[in-house]
Amino acid sequence: MEISELLIATCKNKASDLHISTKNPPLMRVNGDMLPLDMPPLSAEDVKRILYSIMTEHQRSDYEKELELDFSISISSEMRFRVNTFNTIYGAAAVFRTIPTKILSLDALGTPDVLKRLCHLHKGLILITGPTGSGKSTTLAAMVDYINQNFNKHILTIEDPVEFVHTSRRSLVNQREVGGSTRSFAKALKSSLREDPDVILVGELRDLETIQLAMTAAETGHLVMGTLHTSSAAKTIDRIIDVFPSDDKEMVRAMLSVSLEAIIAQTLVKRADGKGRIAAHEIMLGTAAIRNLIREAKIPQITSMIQMGSKQGMILMRDSLNKLYEDGEISAETLREMLVTGSQTDEEAMPQTAAKRPTHNSSF
Repeated sequence: MEISELLIATCKNKASDLHISTKNPPLMRVNGDMLPLDMPPLSAEDVKRILYSIMTEHQRSDYEKELELDFSISISSEMRFRVNTFNTIYGAAAVFRTIPTKILSLDALGTPDVLKRLCHLHKGLILITGPTGSGKSTTLAAMVDYINQNFNKHILTIEDPVEFVHTSRRSLVNQREVGGSTRSFAKALKSSLREDPDVILVGELRDLETIQLAMTAAETGHLVMGTLHTSSAAKTIDRIIDVFPSDDKEMVRAMLSVSLEAIIAQTLVKRADGKGRIAAHEIMLGTAAIRNLIREAKIPQITSMIQMGSKQGMILMRDSLNKLYEDGEISAETLREMLVTGSQTDEEAMPQTAAKRPTHNSSF
């Protein structure tokens, strides 16, 4: 079977990922579950042939040298994938992540209204966090699209690789890809300050230099959006501060307390009706009280402050999950599983009854 047939099958089955690896049959991830295809295991030669058929000569050279590679491919105008190729002890392997060609709006995703309010900001740092496959890129793309549709701005994205392709509308959108149009996130961020951007999207805040440059850009009058692989607002702040040397931590806390506008941690959970997944969110806003806690290194108290800030649009992950359960969007089993996973094992967190399921358009 050719890769194009596998990718077409991936889209038909509404799978989020296609996995191919040596000594295993191809597998698809559908609604979070790994499902093997009815095919024989692939040999090392089969996998290498499949991967090389979609790589350029330069990409093949990089892959052989580095033993792993990130890039994106388009099979048609309606099928686009982010590809990560790597090697295992048995041979070559790859994961193809489905990238929707249509950018869904914030309304279509059913995101909290506060995300639209954040798009009206002129400066500051907004972080979308969560595990791999939690819809961070989808949410960021929707926020960029909202700005693009409603404001006359210059939006600059730095991604590895470019996933959602934006067409300039009211705003000018310039997208840069690490490896193709820039050498690194840090280099692109440095030069971005000379490129007159209003909004800067950083695909991933990976290292000290990138994080420091992003905070500096946010402090100097730019709206900066980025992602991190963290599961809560408090853990995100700890992660950023811990990247820096001990002598710099106080300075970093001061910078973060000034520049941070919001952290949106999200995860995808199975719908009660089995038709796809829905996002649950933890939202922290950069209020005066939150900024003081960051500056004074009282990060553990942030959870309580989020709970008290519900009128401003803040919400804890457990409360978001409980609301989805009460609205009939997720099952009691899914709720219990997520609360235990999030170390929220208090029985009081489990509501006793579920409300009737309303009509809801949210989908990732």
